[in-house]
Amino acid sequence: MKASRFKIVMLMATAILMVFVAACGNSGSNGNTENTQTNDPAAAEEGNGSEETQTEAPKEPVKVIWWHSMGGELGKVVTQLANDFNAAHSDIQVEEVFQGTYDESLNKMKASMDAKSGPSLIQVYEIGSKFMIDSKAVTPVQNFIDADSYDISNLEENILGYYKFDDQLYSMPFNTSNPVLYYNKDMFKDAGLDPANPPKTYEEVTNAAKALTKDGKTGASFAIYGWFMEQLFANQGAEYVNNGNGRTASATESQLNSEAGVQTVTWLKELLDSKTALNLGRKTDDTKKAFLAEQIGMTLDSTGSLRGIVDGAKGKFEVGTAFLPRPAGASDGGVVVGGASLWILNNKPEAEQQAAWEFIKYLAEPKTQAQWHINTGYFPINKQAYDEQSVKDNLVNYPQFQTAIDQLHATKLSPATQGAVMGVFPEARQIVEGAMEEVFTGAKDPAKALDDASKAITDKIATYNKTVQ
Repeated sequence: MKASRFKIVMLMATAILMVFVAACGNSGSNGNTENTQTNDPAAAEEGNGSEETQTEAPKEPVKVIWWHSMGGELGKVVTQLANDFNAAHSDIQVEEVFQGTYDESLNKMKASMDAKSGPSLIQVYEIGSKFMIDSKAVTPVQNFIDADSYDISNLEENILGYYKFDDQLYSMPFNTSNPVLYYNKDMFKDAGLDPANPPKTYEEVTNAAKALTKDGKTGASFAIYGWFMEQLFANQGAEYVNNGNGRTASATESQLNSEAGVQTVTWLKELLDSKTALNLGRKTDDTKKAFLAEQIGMTLDSTGSLRGIVDGAKGKFEVGTAFLPRPAGASDGGVVVGGASLWILNNKPEAEQQAAWEFIKYLAEPKTQAQWHINTGYFPINKQAYDEQSVKDNLVNYPQFQTAIDQLHATKLSPATQGAVMGVFPEARQIVEGAMEEVFTGAKDPAKALDDASKAITDKIATYNKTVQ
């Protein structure tokens, strides 16, 4: 009996203890509210108060990987733009990654597409546009423009003209340039030429080069660069490929061997044969060095090189700039914008694509474009950037840039000046440069070299078109 009573007492004590522990657990502010229920309104209110002390973990910012091809001083400006954006946006963080040349970057993107290890945003040179569209790897920025009712009326029409296809903007222009004629004003004066009246036509360039060639100096040197050939076509109103320069339908034939091409290459060959121009090869860096060393009086180069050329000539001579020359009597034409644009990849989550679009909008703002322009020499794509005081001050220091602005605005938009479109453009440029070298070395006459090059490009276009059908 004593043992039975002892068991009963122990069972009662255990029950009382369990009730006590449960009561203590329910009343504590750190109790597990998920497993604790109460019908007491006061207790519920107390529980809510305790939840307010538990702060929600901050969301991770959306990361945007931006691949670009801006090295050296240009790369430093890109880094600054990304840093400035990141400082103002806690919800988005852009990581800019230099990927080498445009060709190298594009090849890396191709290799990354299946693995989805590539960027959210990529800078692609203008001649890569058709490949990017045909790749079906991008979300057109037009989608974001339409969704946001984003106003593009302040962006340069002649720049948008290049990147619009079927009236859609697939990418956003970023770094934009065109070629100008650079000339040494001091050499012009010494040769009896008017430095305020630079040559405008092929024929006037020839005459100026003859006058400048003396005292161990040569009149001109123009790099063997396919981009210059494309520009000299457009400046005559001539189309580089068929089907409206590849804009009304996919191009099927090169028109390199047209009258515009033969006339241009013949003119350049005559300059070399008369010893009034030097052949310094394919690199514009080499013609630039010769110009700054006052070995030549004229050269062609990008507006993106303007600041470096003007600064390099300080204390030695005054640099003049002029429109790209054209044949006398040529029909209306103009320049094609060069440079690159920004593409959003569609294999990334929607939030990441939207974040990339927010960064693109930031880059297109007038103040950002002003900063980009004065530190690089590239055009502002936003016309309102010219109202920024920094840009006005920059034009005072570099009045030569006004030529580039005037040339862009004087260009009449047409299929010729919008620029050719073909999926094999990088290869086509190499073929063109090879043909020019054959002419300049005397291996082929202009017509034969351009016929052969045109056929080679046409064959490559046909092969490419089959792959995208």
